[in-house]
Amino acid sequence: MKIIEHRLEDVEQVACPNADTRPTNKISLIVVHNISLPAGHFGNACVRDLFCNELDTAAHTDFGDLVDLRVSSHLMVRRDGTVLQFVPFNERAWHAGESNFGGISGCNDFSIGIELEGTDYSGFREVQYRELAKISHLLLAEYAIPVKNIVGHSDIARGRKTDPGPSFNWLKFRKLLHSV
Repeated sequence: MKIIEHRLEDVEQVACPNADTRPTNKISLIVVHNISLPAGHFGNACVRDLFCNELDTAAHTDFGDLVDLRVSSHLMVRRDGTVLQFVPFNERAWHAGESNFGGISGCNDFSIGIELEGTDYSGFREVQYRELAKISHLLLAEYAIPVKNIVGHSDIARGRKTDPGPSFNWLKFRKLLHSV
């Protein structure tokens, strides 16, 4: 796996309208999230559809708050390890919302967002940890991001977000990251 022109080689590229130009060229943060739609349902196209503004919000009661929501992430790692890229790394994805890291607000401006298909309490699969570690290793090298700048959404949106949640095993992830 390589990064070529701000995209991961050999992963599915999905055209996503929810992105724009970064106000800075410096990428210095990786934000780990979790997502599933409906909550706890995996392996469907709902997240893809959400990021592409194609989600039928009338299809499930969980989708009521998603009407007219415009969000995205750079990457999503499905439960089977398949990786989708929605936004090139040099563009700003809309994943962090109101956020702050190291006293700097607006983390979308300088971060890369990676969604893991899951929930705060579902646990994550070994293959997801391995893919996240491989991808993170590449991003750290490509963009000179310090390893300490890999954080959870909950770390930059305290009190507002909880992901990747208590089921995410940071120790396991960091061990895998250092063994790549």
